[in-house]
Amino acid sequence: MNKVILIVIDGLNYQVAKECMGFLAALEQAGQGKLYKMACELPSLSRPLYESILTGRTPLESGIVDNNTIRLSTEKSIFHLAQGAGLKTAAAAYHWISELYNTCPYDAIKHRFTDNEAMPIQQGIFYHQDHYPDHHTLLDGEHLRQKHDPDFLLIHTMNVDDIGHKFALDSQQYRNSARRMDGYLSHFLPQWLELGYQIMITADHGMNNDHSHGGTLPEEIEVPFMVLGEEFRPQSELQPVKQTDICGLACQLLGIEGHDKHFAQNILKG
Repeated sequence: MNKVILIVIDGLNYQVAKECMGFLAALEQAGQGKLYKMACELPSLSRPLYESILTGRTPLESGIVDNNTIRLSTEKSIFHLAQGAGLKTAAAAYHWISELYNTCPYDAIKHRFTDNEAMPIQQGIFYHQDHYPDHHTLLDGEHLRQKHDPDFLLIHTMNVDDIGHKFALDSQQYRNSARRMDGYLSHFLPQWLELGYQIMITADHGMNNDHSHGGTLPEEIEVPFMVLGEEFRPQSELQPVKQTDICGLACQLLGIEGHDKHFAQNILKG
C-alpha cells in the first residue's frame, strides 16, 4: 500500500503546463516524473469533471452534467473506497468537492473545516472563493498531511481557472498563473517524493480565448497528467491515459482490493 497525493489544478491547459511549468519539466528531464497529454471528458466543465476524476465515471454515466447539478454523487469515489478499506482520507479543495462527497449544500460555517471519521472526506479544509490563493490551498493540504497523515490526499487549486476566465488562454496573466503554481509546487514536491508519496498532477479542463470552457476545442479539452513516484513507469509511451483512469490508478496505488474502476495498467510498474 502506498500513500497518494492527487493535485488538481483547475483550468490548466496542457500546452501552457508544458511550456510554462519549468520545475515540473525539470523533474521529467531528471527521470523523476512523466508528463502525458490527456483529453478530459465532456462537457469540459468543472463539477462534472471532478466527478470523472474522483469516481472514474463520465458525466453521462454519473448524471453530473453541468456545474448547476448540485447534489451528492451517487457513485463510489476514491474517498468512499479508501474509507471502506480502512484508510484515511483528506482534501484541501473547492467547496464543490465537499458538496459531491460529504454534505450538500455546503455551509461555509459548518463545513469549511471538516473533522469527521464517518464522512468519505474525513479531514477537509474547503474554500468557496475562486481567488482563494493557490499557495494557501497547498499549505492547507500540507497541514492536513502533517497533522492527520492521510493515505489519500486531494489538493485542488482554483487560481489558474479564475485568471483564465478573467484574461483568457492567450494572456500573460494566464501563463504567469501557471508559472506561479509551478513555483509553489517546487517547495512541496521534493519533500513528498522523498517521503515516498505517489503523486498525480492534472487538471479538470483547459481554457479558451473566449475566457471560458465547456466545449470541444483542443485548448479546452487537452489537460496535463503528470505522475511522480516509484510505482510509475518513467517512460511509458503506450495508449493514452483517460481521465476516467485516475480513480482506478489511485485505488491500485492505495492497495484497495475488489474495486471496479478502470485504470491504465501500462503506466504502473509490476
